[in-house]
Amino acid sequence: MKLVRFGPKGSEKPGLVDKDGKIRDLSAHVADITGETLSPESLAKLKALDPASLPLAPDGVRLGQPVARPWNFIAIGLNYADHAKEAGLEIPSEPIIFNKLGNTVSGPFDDVIYPKNSDRMDWELELAFVIGKRARYVEEKDAMDYVAGYAICNDVSERRFQMKRNGQWFKGKAAETFGPLGPWLVTTDEIPDPSNLKMSLKVNGEVKQQGSTETMIFSIPYLVAYITQFCVLEPGDVVTTGTPPGVGSVMKPPQYLKAGDVMELEIEGLGLQRQTVVPFTG
Repeated sequence: MKLVRFGPKGSEKPGLVDKDGKIRDLSAHVADITGETLSPESLAKLKALDPASLPLAPDGVRLGQPVARPWNFIAIGLNYADHAKEAGLEIPSEPIIFNKLGNTVSGPFDDVIYPKNSDRMDWELELAFVIGKRARYVEEKDAMDYVAGYAICNDVSERRFQMKRNGQWFKGKAAETFGPLGPWLVTTDEIPDPSNLKMSLKVNGEVKQQGSTETMIFSIPYLVAYITQFCVLEPGDVVTTGTPPGVGSVMKPPQYLKAGDVMELEIEGLGLQRQTVVPFTG
């Protein structure tokens, strides 16, 4: 099942994508796509619905992020072996965890705002997973019971803020619109093997990132178990799992985004998202 949120920003309605790619309105069954909606019991009820019985959303309607603002938005750094190699960094012995913010999450086709005083804005194609039930001290063998589904995430980053401003990576990761998510949330039954998905990102039509989740260092079950040793993950929380090779900051010479650039991100089975970079206007 592919879950979506559609409509004007701040007034999105819940929906699902039918077998013909049409968006169907779930408003009569759930108020929104929230953590509560993503519980195993709730998902089972939604899967039992006949999509043809649901009203169609308007053609060309805007898609918002597929899950309402998460309580936690956690990211994993340096989690692809080939990305670590291109960056000249050692493979970490434990996952590197940092935070983005719930208000960085934006729709898959919404503009990305170039932050004030920024000059090293970069792209990061990532596979994200969303939690479906409260997770604390989870064992790896049980971890997938806590995952509701997957989505594409663009972990947009400002490298000077991240690396040169004396602090944790958070400074370069938490600007508004720095977390495009979607176009939809694909439930786990549709992606039986998230460890072998092809991934690609283009900037202005030119391929910059191309890889596969098979080079991920720490698997999704491992990450769920690891993270929940330190904090509780709530239903609806988003965890984005690292990026494959091809980020702009490690190119020679480095390449950074500028206003007007268009990013296109695609992961096998999870659809495609596209954003245009726009200047900060206050």
